[in-house]
Amino acid sequence: MGDNGAARSERVALICASWHRDIVHQARDAAVAEFTRSGLPAGQVEHFDVPGAFEIPLLAKKLAQSGRYDAIVACALVVNGGIYRHEFVTTAVIDGLMRVQLDTEVPVMSAVLTPRDFHEHEEHLRFFREHFVKKGTEVAQACLATMAHLRALEPAHGD
Repeated sequence: MGDNGAARSERVALICASWHRDIVHQARDAAVAEFTRSGLPAGQVEHFDVPGAFEIPLLAKKLAQSGRYDAIVACALVVNGGIYRHEFVTTAVIDGLMRVQLDTEVPVMSAVLTPRDFHEHEEHLRFFREHFVKKGTEVAQACLATMAHLRALEPAHGD
């Protein structure tokens, strides 16, 4: 239930990068579970998968401009693949998401994470799967709180 015991009416777009899908979807699933626990039905959270993190900001912008969503959540795991500096990719993505948020006034939350060290062995995979569950819950909580703050700033009907 929402803050007043009624079902929530907000709509959230949830964008996930497809690289390391088994890890990234842990954040997605945890976010949806937290939204549902807080009274936002799963049917009001629409999922979008993109090839990689770099594609997230453009889709976020189009979704924000559509007027159909009260907030957008982005999830990705950007790792050092040895070809480029993954920090540059993450910075570009985060900067893009911030620009979308400020330009459209639609909250854009990020669970786009860049580990310092990532190796595809079971210990790291297990750690990041668990970590993304935590981050998915946290990003949903941040999203809900931000939407509540913005709702509180809206003028009352008749003002």
